[in-house]
Amino acid sequence: MAICYGLPPTTPERAPVGRRLPRHVLNEDVFRSALIRERKRADRSYRSLQLVRLDLSRDPGPDGSGAWAAAIDSVVAATDETDVLGWLEPGVAIGVLLSDVPASEAVGPLGAVAARIGGELGARLQPGAVAKFSMRVHVYPERDGEDGPGGGVLDPIFDPELGSHGRRGWNYDGIKRAVDLVGSLFLLVALSPLLALIAILVTLGSPGPVFFRQQRIGHMMKRFTMLKFRTMQVDADPKLHQEFVSRFIRSSGKVDEPGATLFKLTGDPRVTPIGRLLRKTSLDELPQLWNVLRGEMSLIGPRPPLPYELVEYKLWHRRRLVEAKPGITGLWQVAGRSRTTFDEMVRLDLRYARGRSFWTDIKILLATPAAVISGKGAC
Repeated sequence: MAICYGLPPTTPERAPVGRRLPRHVLNEDVFRSALIRERKRADRSYRSLQLVRLDLSRDPGPDGSGAWAAAIDSVVAATDETDVLGWLEPGVAIGVLLSDVPASEAVGPLGAVAARIGGELGARLQPGAVAKFSMRVHVYPERDGEDGPGGGVLDPIFDPELGSHGRRGWNYDGIKRAVDLVGSLFLLVALSPLLALIAILVTLGSPGPVFFRQQRIGHMMKRFTMLKFRTMQVDADPKLHQEFVSRFIRSSGKVDEPGATLFKLTGDPRVTPIGRLLRKTSLDELPQLWNVLRGEMSLIGPRPPLPYELVEYKLWHRRRLVEAKPGITGLWQVAGRSRTTFDEMVRLDLRYARGRSFWTDIKILLATPAAVISGKGAC
């Protein structure tokens, strides 16, 4: 979440006179490392991390260095000694990290800090120079959107390792996207007779549409509509599955229902006879090739959760939605499936996301048919 503030020309209450404050501004790489470290700490401590970003116009004029000197002095005067100051973009933007702030104070103190910085700037610069600065306040973790969890998109400023300075860069991501495009298009064409046959069987099995459209949470918390072949009766009540999944996540997979598999109940009375066969063989997942073609999913990646699953997530669980695009198949599908607790599934997803490579993707693709044929924990 980012909040924009104007910079007031007047000076509010200042820091106590004589307070000794650090004036060292960390370079971009060191500040990025500090940001990542504080984000991970926030995940464990369930406290908010706040970042105030101060930008100078791309055309600051002849006195750009003087403006930055005043800006740095203003930030130092308006913040605490424990806050971390550094360059987000050298000569363009600085940031100050306010860590270990209780979630209940996620917004209020930010306004005060922004106002103090703006007031200090107003005291040090002419109004024309102050107008060349802009300020944004970012909060981690994100608050859910108006339509619930995943209603908004995560703020990428807290994930600098996933940007242009990422360890894989465009080579891996670009080629992976090309493989997704070519692979999904080829499979959609090659499997078109099978897709048509399944569509006919679904139609004959029970009245209703061929496809089931479901809201899922994708990369960086973006919502998208995932396609599957319909395996349930029309207008099936999702409450049964919602209650099961909630218990599953809260207990890290220690669910007592006999025959329960990861995220799916066997013997579900809502499932049609043809639907049971499609689920057992994972053929109901084939329409997701269209989501891959659209760029909403990848052939390989974490499973995209439902919005009501996200309600039960801990902060570290949400990292699986940040570090990789969701996929049709993935490491947990071929390595864990029904034998995997929820926490273990998340760790498998994170292990894939942080160590993924072309060779890892190939191994997962090659292992997927055996996992599907075995039908263990099919989801």
